[in-house]
Amino acid sequence: MKILYGVQGTGNGHIARARVMAAALAKRDDVSVDFVFTGRDPEKYFDMDVFGNYRTLAGLSFVTRHGKIDEWRTLKNANIRQCFRDIKQFDTVGYDLLINDFEPITAWAAKRSKLPSISISHQAAFSFPVPKAGDTVTDRLLMKYFAPTDIQLGVHWFHFNQPILPPFVADKPLASPAKQHVLVYLPFEEINDIQQMLEPLSDQQFMCFHPGISAPLDCGHIHWQPTSKLTFQTALQHCAGVIANGGFELSSEALQLGKKLLIKPLHGQFEQLSNVLTLNQLDLCQTLFQLDTDVVEEWLDAPENEPITFPDDPSLLIDWLVMGNWQDTKSLCDALWRQVTYGNKTREKLLSLAF
Repeated sequence: MKILYGVQGTGNGHIARARVMAAALAKRDDVSVDFVFTGRDPEKYFDMDVFGNYRTLAGLSFVTRHGKIDEWRTLKNANIRQCFRDIKQFDTVGYDLLINDFEPITAWAAKRSKLPSISISHQAAFSFPVPKAGDTVTDRLLMKYFAPTDIQLGVHWFHFNQPILPPFVADKPLASPAKQHVLVYLPFEEINDIQQMLEPLSDQQFMCFHPGISAPLDCGHIHWQPTSKLTFQTALQHCAGVIANGGFELSSEALQLGKKLLIKPLHGQFEQLSNVLTLNQLDLCQTLFQLDTDVVEEWLDAPENEPITFPDDPSLLIDWLVMGNWQDTKSLCDALWRQVTYGNKTREKLLSLAF
């Protein structure tokens, strides 16, 4: 089977999910795969070796300013004409299937050429009745038409009795993590704003990753790092907690490691608001609606989360893709959810909410 795999490159979460799939696919001799990434300047991708000879295209992305989506600059920067050209010129001949993670060029090219296509993404979960917050008519249209596919397989922290998979998370909790710092990843916030929020909390060490940082920089108890997969994963394993935006993948990794979460959703993005709603309903995070030192200080005393065990091997999913009976999503979902283990408090909360 020859697979085309389209990935939205705007956020690192999409790429992190694709890395797990790429590593598993590389072990197979019955599948070959070509990766396409859009939504980010080519030079801003990092740690991409696992994807082999991947392609990049401009695609579509959003622009943020001070932790909010800047709708005007997003529209101004969107090169719709180039996007249509790329869709029209994209050659899908020779592929048996498109796997799509909210990536518009390959999705519309597959639709145009009638190549079978499957969404495997967190965004696809919002096609189904799952907890949502702040979604507008525009958001619903965007979810439906931005990257349309024949079959939608959502990815979420619970199945909600829908065609939804659990996330694949490779890292397991360490026996004795150091817990000497708090990890901060707020890529849509200004560096100076983050610095000002954390500056008064001098008794706590903070490890801050940001795409605007080009080399490690120590500012007393605040340690700045450029984005790097290996350094970030080490910092995540050894942290006492995570302060982050409401992206799905980092929250999933933190949940598996039992890290407490303080989440600042990106204003204007209903997906992140919905993620915070679900985590709050399960008592798995606290919320930071603006950069507030007092809220951070209070959260520092909060207890840890109970770890949630998610699957780490997507082989069952790949087997299902190869077999080709793609309308039967239930057997796949059931098999993967049997690998998920919740802590007692989370399990009781799920039962009380009657999801």
